[in-house]
Amino acid sequence: MKNLFLSIAVVLTLFVFTGCSKKAETGNSSDLKVLRVGTEATFAPFEFEEKGDYVGYDMDLIRAIAKQMNVEVHITNLGFDGLIPALNAGNIDVVIAGMTITPERQEHVTFSLPYYQSGLKVTVRKEETAIKGIEDLVGKKIGVQIGTTGAIMAEKVKDAEVKNFNANTDAVLELKNGGIDAIVQDLPVMSYFLKNGGGDAYAKLVGETLSAEEYGIAIKKDNTKLAQDISKALTALKANGKYEEIYEKWFGQSVN
Repeated sequence: MKNLFLSIAVVLTLFVFTGCSKKAETGNSSDLKVLRVGTEATFAPFEFEEKGDYVGYDMDLIRAIAKQMNVEVHITNLGFDGLIPALNAGNIDVVIAGMTITPERQEHVTFSLPYYQSGLKVTVRKEETAIKGIEDLVGKKIGVQIGTTGAIMAEKVKDAEVKNFNANTDAVLELKNGGIDAIVQDLPVMSYFLKNGGGDAYAKLVGETLSAEEYGIAIKKDNTKLAQDISKALTALKANGKYEEIYEKWFGQSVN
């Protein structure tokens, strides 16, 4: 009889743990209580630190999405190149960091529906007259933020010396000090910096806007349920006007 009860207990134990394991593998987010968010908080106006808090367009948006999903938010600040590894290691649930949806990234993560359309722009010192666009960066020193699409674009410039920086603020400082000739970075980021960060005193945007890009929220590749829930919440925010409200707050204009 002891052996019978022991066998039944073992079977029940295996059943319980097998069930839990299967639930985790399918990426079921129905029991999610806290959404663990990874970002890189030096990318104003999308994410940056202010008075001990993480603020910006992305931060307002992910908090609104979490509220729509009826979950709490915990935000972790990481280096941009460490965000996808942290996501796939299970240390965070999602990444929102002005991250462009690219085929290369889609091999490693699942993206939500796009939530912002951007593009790249060249920034130079204000007294610069020879550089009028990316075509004039041949053989020049270009500053980029590591892991970004700006870095990918800069690497394609013939004979350019590309210098990678952990944060956009570091690249801007290097430009100011004359260590690089130009920066290739997302247009809204540089526009915000020039307007609000004092950069307009020594830097300017030049040339055409390059490569229209869409930002998305990254989710672990196999977590399809959470990806669906994030996109569903984003769609709801667009329908109820909250998305438009956040957009106008940070960009001063309608999303359209």
